[in-house]
Parts: sequence; C-alpha cells; structure tokens
Amino acid sequence: MRFLLDSDQRAFAASLDAMLRSAETPAVIRDWSRGEHTSGRKLWSRIAEAGVFALAVPEAYDGVGPRPVEVAVAFVELGRHAVPGPLAETVAAAVLLTEPDALAERFLPRLAAGESMVTLAPEGSYALDGDAATTQLSLTPDGLRLAPGHAPARPSLDPARRLTPLLPGGELLSPAPPADRALTWARLATAAQALGVGLALLDRTVAYVRQRTQFGVPVGSFQAVKHRLADAKIALEFARPLVFGAALTMSPADVAAAKTATCEAAYSTARTALQLHGAIGYTAEYDLSLWLTKARALRTAWGGPDECRSVVLNARARPRG
Repeated sequence: MRFLLDSDQRAFAASLDAMLRSAETPAVIRDWSRGEHTSGRKLWSRIAEAGVFALAVPEAYDGVGPRPVEVAVAFVELGRHAVPGPLAETVAAAVLLTEPDALAERFLPRLAAGESMVTLAPEGSYALDGDAATTQLSLTPDGLRLAPGHAPARPSLDPARRLTPLLPGGELLSPAPPADRALTWARLATAAQALGVGLALLDRTVAYVRQRTQFGVPVGSFQAVKHRLADAKIALEFARPLVFGAALTMSPADVAAAKTATCEAAYSTARTALQLHGAIGYTAEYDLSLWLTKARALRTAWGGPDECRSVVLNARARPRG
C-alpha cells in the first residue's frame, strides 16, 4: 500500500517546521536541561496555538480530535526539532481524561489550549518532566490519581528528559481509566517523534560530510560513507509508512511495530551520525548531541524494543475468529 499525506497534512507539517525553525530550539533544549522552563513554556504555548494538543482532544472539550494521523504528522516535526517536554505524555493524558464527562470538562479544555502541561507515569516509576508539568497523573492499582507533587529530578541519559518520581496518594480521578488505549497513543507519538529525530540526524550528517574534507575531497564522496547514509535513509523510509499506517488503524500491535521500527532506525542513524562526525560528535556543546541523546532515550520510552516486539508476536499468535 502506498501512503501519502494529503495537501492539508503537508501544509500543517510545513507550518510547524517553519515555526520551530524560528524558535531556536537548541537554546530552548539547553535551558530545559538546566531546569529553566521559561523559554520552553513559551514554545509549548506556540505549539498549542498551532493546534497540536487539540488533535488528541474531542471537539466537545475544545479540541478537534481525536485525529491520530495528524498527531503523528505533528510529532514527526516535534522530533525533527527535538522539542523538550512531556509531549507524548500530554497526548496520552488526553485519552485518560476523556471519561467521565466531568473529568474531561475539568482538564481537557486547558490541555488543548496549552494552559496545562501534563505528565504521567505508573505508580513507583519515573514521570517525565514532573518539575515542569502543571498536572501530574499517577496510574495506580486503584485507578488514575492526581499526584500531590514530585520528588527531585533524577539524572537521565537525555539531559532534556528530566525524570521525577511522583509522590504517592492524591485525588482519585478515575477507578478504571483507559490505560491500554492511552499507552497506544503514547507509543504512536513516541514513534513519530523518533522518526523526526532520525530524519534530523540524517540531514545534519549529510550536510556535514559534504563540507568536511579529507585527502582534499569531501568525506561524503567516499563509498563507505555513502553506504552508511544509504542504510540509514532506507531504514527511516521503511519505518515512515508503518507510523502512518498504525495511526490509521490504532491497533496496539501495529503501533508497537511502528515504534520498534522507528526507534531502531533512529538509534541506528544516531550511531552512524556519531561515527561520521568524528570526535566533534562526542561533545555536548555541539548541537548534534541534542538529537543523539534523544534517539537513545526514545528507544526505551513507553516500552522498549523487546516489549513492543512481544505485543506484535502475541497479537499474531492469537487465533482469529
């Protein structure tokens, strides 16, 4: 099957790309990594004004969704620019807070408008950016709770992904939240982010090997370099239709397969980018590092490769009625 975005979806992606290019995201990412959230909150508001969070919120609560394909389109661009913050978590929270109506009315309009930044995590694990989020949700054995706060942030492989343990207790919001459906949305958003990260790493590396010379010629003219870049390009392009195909079906198995393919492709592209940049690629001061660490972190966010492969295999093993 050939999957192509329509003209409105392509225009939406282009407008997000233009907006994020003008936002100087590397500076925002570095501020966020230091726990300075002012520039990140401004960028969050601009993303909300573009309608990104409203895509996961039903129309009855000031949203335009749920529209998973458009969410995937948006998150590719957010990953391409390595935007920090609990992005996938906010989308998943929109799903968790959809029922009952009183809960949706309380939280979703502010979420869609970008006035609230939501993070969530299973009880006992680490929440992303709990120190920046205005709403912290905890999935406990008795349901979805509004966490009363968070402990200090812990170090993370990606400095821009600040991990915070949520404090126990808090108001019980729902005894039976749609956790499985929210997980599927979180994985879709993460897969799309990873695809954008991989594409950005590839673009930056291609540009670098064209201008770096050795023996008087561009490094990009060497056959071995061309092969490495071609392998990265093929892996990302094979992963792309899996993301948008999964967004159409929203099958947990399809989404898990897309997440595995995109995250592995992005991680492989990150390794290629690091090798072809040479010693400069290892330096935290060089902007490439902002995408390198994110590719590694997204690989295990919301279920690592083994867990996602198990979802796919278990779905295939079930007898069909």
